Amino acid sequence: MTILHLEALAAITVSLSILMAGAWVVQQRSGNSGWVDTIWTFSLGLVGAGSALWPAAGASPNARQWLVAALVTIWSLRLGSHIAARTAKITDDPRYAAFAREWGVDSPRKMFVFLQNQGFGSVPLVFAIFVASRFPDPALRLQDYLGVLILLAGIAGEALADAQLKTFRTNPANKGKVCDIGLWRWSRHPNYFFEWFGWLAYPVIALSLDYPWGLATLLAPLFMYWILRHVTGVPPLEDQMLRSRGDRYREYQSRTSVFFPLPPKGAIS
Repeated sequence: MTILHLEALAAITVSLSILMAGAWVVQQRSGNSGWVDTIWTFSLGLVGAGSALWPAAGASPNARQWLVAALVTIWSLRLGSHIAARTAKITDDPRYAAFAREWGVDSPRKMFVFLQNQGFGSVPLVFAIFVASRFPDPALRLQDYLGVLILLAGIAGEALADAQLKTFRTNPANKGKVCDIGLWRWSRHPNYFFEWFGWLAYPVIALSLDYPWGLATLLAPLFMYWILRHVTGVPPLEDQMLRSRGDRYREYQSRTSVFFPLPPKGAIS
């Protein structure tokens, strides 16, 4: 590992640790843990863009560095503003609230540790952004434009899923029901799927036989899949939906793919 990579890793780690400590302060003072995800998203965008533009040997950022910085910034602003708007309308995030009840009087300390772990666990995401921005050929290639299309498709798909869920929930006739319209008919978590899909942009930009470091960008989609599918995404949300929707959600589970969009079971092809 080069000095540049070590310096970048250290700066990324320290920056995310400080920003997630700030998220803990906001959560403790506001009592609304929904702000945690908002701050995490904006933090990832800020540190990601900074790492993409990290100067090397005094050289000014090239076109690819600016492109990668723009991609993570666009992602961060879209998702962060969406989460912020949602958080402003609630008193607490039910997923984190469940953790707090489980932790009891030790909740403040355990929440701080949890958020620090979330920050440290996000280092591979930002490091992938850094590595993608450092592809040695300064000229933009077809792969770079394909990466742009993938990220924009991920953002568009996630925004569409969010909009469909919001439309469903704002209809009084759907109170107590499970959203199974549009993309939600094909996946129980289409917003999470498209969030994961967008992170494939960085391996597409960086993978090359001439650039061994490009393999490090695979950490981004691998980590994002693991965190969404098995940690803070699907499991706590499924538990919450089972508590609030019961058999209706169990029936939805029985016919709808959990993550990857697939035709619902029993659908006519």
